[in-house]
Amino acid sequence: MNNQALIRKLNEEHSLELAEWEQLLSSYTKEDLDHAMKMAQEIAVAQFGKKIYFRGIIEFSNFCKNDCYYCGIRKSNKECSRYRLELEDILTCCVEGYKNGFRTFVLQGGEDGWFTDERMCEIVKQIKSKYPDCAVTLSLGERSFESYKALKEAGADRYLLRHETADEEHYRALHPEYQTLENRMRCLKDLKSLGYQSGCGIMVGTPGQTPKIIAKDMKFMEEFQPEMIGVGPFLPHKDTPFRGEKKGSVELTLFILALCRIMLPQVLLPSTTALGTAEADGRKQGVLAGCNVVMPNLSPLAVRKKYMLYDEKAGTDISAAEGIALLKNQMEEIGYEVVVGRGDFGKER
Repeated sequence: MNNQALIRKLNEEHSLELAEWEQLLSSYTKEDLDHAMKMAQEIAVAQFGKKIYFRGIIEFSNFCKNDCYYCGIRKSNKECSRYRLELEDILTCCVEGYKNGFRTFVLQGGEDGWFTDERMCEIVKQIKSKYPDCAVTLSLGERSFESYKALKEAGADRYLLRHETADEEHYRALHPEYQTLENRMRCLKDLKSLGYQSGCGIMVGTPGQTPKIIAKDMKFMEEFQPEMIGVGPFLPHKDTPFRGEKKGSVELTLFILALCRIMLPQVLLPSTTALGTAEADGRKQGVLAGCNVVMPNLSPLAVRKKYMLYDEKAGTDISAAEGIALLKNQMEEIGYEVVVGRGDFGKER
């Protein structure tokens, strides 16, 4: 079966065999990419209209106990200037976001033990009490089942946890030994079982990644059925072991995004900051590949440059209001409208 026939099969059955995924990812052409992007965009418009949902990211801590080899806030990075936002700082970010039409706040941070369940639950409860019409998404890394349960009961709606790779050997190449793929997958299973709208995903072009490995990722996502998928190109950071590695391919990222949309028509699919960093119009291209979410940064300007997961991250030197205006303009340039709404999985068009 040729690649475009495989893409049509994916559209009809929302599933491919592992060998078919590998064929598609290892031999696609520009024509195949264009075919997939056109189909993915048509599916997204059919599902959501030409509407884009904004999520406001609040990067509240760059302390992290982990030492992932690709990440600029890894614990071994002595050049990283650490910070934590206070509850009042976080709520101030929400005030700004709500005023600008945001109805989802994404609390993102390193795996920082200072933010105990008690502290995180209080933050979630405060946001939900002040903004009952808003969703709270958490991106806090690996925690216990009990922790995820407490946060859900406090009012958290969604949880983003990229699985990073479904291949054991590749996972080992990206992390120290004490971080395991088994535990990462346990966390995702726990989140699903607790009723979170759950998100997984990968970086495209990490060292050692092959089409065969990405095929395993696609098969995993096909079976896991996430409500959200985060996919962006790998971008190196100067203070990590991967400082000399090359950037991930924007073209391959767009192809994978398009395939994700075709595979899971209703999935919430962000056009990521990494995509916008890799190419100036990257986020526009992401929307044209089937994405329906963009995530402007609501973090205080004073800490933006301290939350550097990779070099030259877009949006670190402009205010939240300027970043929102810029993204709205980018979306309007390609005929899309930014809408006010939570944008829950399967509930809004």
